[in-house]
Amino acid sequence: MESAGILRIKDLRFQSARNPHRLPGHAGLAPSSIRQRSLLNPREFTMPRILDEPTPARPTYFWWLLANALALCFAIISWALCLHVFGSPEIPRNYEILRKLDRLPHLKHYTVLDVPNGNLLDPKGLYSQFFPLAGEALVRVNSQLMRNYLTNFPRPQALTYIDGDYQVEKVRELGRSDFLSGGFAIRARALVKPDDFTKPAAYPVLIEYVFPTPDTGAARDFRPGDILTVKKSPNCAAIVHVAKVMEGDEPVVCLTVIPIAYGPYCVGETISFTLEPPGEVRPVSGFPVFKP
Repeated sequence: MESAGILRIKDLRFQSARNPHRLPGHAGLAPSSIRQRSLLNPREFTMPRILDEPTPARPTYFWWLLANALALCFAIISWALCLHVFGSPEIPRNYEILRKLDRLPHLKHYTVLDVPNGNLLDPKGLYSQFFPLAGEALVRVNSQLMRNYLTNFPRPQALTYIDGDYQVEKVRELGRSDFLSGGFAIRARALVKPDDFTKPAAYPVLIEYVFPTPDTGAARDFRPGDILTVKKSPNCAAIVHVAKVMEGDEPVVCLTVIPIAYGPYCVGETISFTLEPPGEVRPVSGFPVFKP
């Protein structure tokens, strides 16, 4: 019996070697017969089914990470927005936000003795420094000048006082639509002597001298043709805006200045009025004060 079993195994191996297309369990069947049987009996030679796996659920910490990421983004945006609003009060939108929050910067009550140091320029120096400015450079300088004024001059290097003689051309009281709602403004032309033997002549520099005062009636004491002499002390007239205007065919530098030394202001021996720091300003009004 054992020899018969051994012979049977050898015979199957021999047949498989001679005809490899015959499979175990289908001895004696041709390949075509195997295909026909598989078609008749679909249970044979069936492919394994591929089951759709369920979508893996998000880990429990996913929503925690998302909430913290959104909170971090909100904190960064809020921090940057606060720095922009509080650091740039010269922008009209920011100034209005600070007004609603009751966080407007308060202008310091300087006197002649404690005003911050700054540059001092006469009409020729003013023309040389500011006339070349144009475009983005002019916008940047005006932003720095106004920010410096509203924040009590933390950057003295950006503070410039004017000096010289100026001839009055126009005078008007300020209203609620102006940069300062109380006071008056004088428009005057710079006068420069070409040499020591010549009378002063008009120079292409205009100033808008803005007086913040409750004594608006003092404006009647200034008349066109009067000579306004401005000195670093006691006037302390600081530049807050630079513009270029056309006088006929000639471009002229127009400077808006505001005295920052408050208290009694004397003109000659008979005219006297009081200067006070403004409580609020209107950056949206724009400059120049004397519109063309």
